[in-house]
Amino acid sequence: MPNQFKSNNNILYACQYHIVWCPKYRRKVLVNGVDTRLREIIQQVAQEKKCEIIELEIMPDHVHLLISIDPQFGVQQVIKIIKGRSSRYLRQEFPWLKSRLPTLWTNSYFVATVGGAPLDVVKKYIENQKWKPGT
Repeated sequence: MPNQFKSNNNILYACQYHIVWCPKYRRKVLVNGVDTRLREIIQQVAQEKKCEIIELEIMPDHVHLLISIDPQFGVQQVIKIIKGRSSRYLRQEFPWLKSRLPTLWTNSYFVATVGGAPLDVVKKYIENQKWKPGT
């Protein structure tokens, strides 16, 4: 996994997130071309928002996305756009989804930060930054 830093006008960052979300009722509807089109939509949003997709796996009943996101834009904004746009487009392009689900996605999702140093290493580094008399 790339651990390189990115930058915008005023931030140097390395923010990678593991995101998982599911269709409503965890229905296995991400099949028969829906998965392929969903991948295209996610890639389009990532490109527009200058995010880097590190890994993407679409299962019949859930999506795993490993992505690098600018912290000023925020992970919640990216998820909102991906879920909103994909729900709208997929339900238009695959009408059978409308008969299976009242909405395509659940309101919830899982997100965890990944990468970087282990927590105890960062904690020790910060503790060692304390000013000591005579230094």
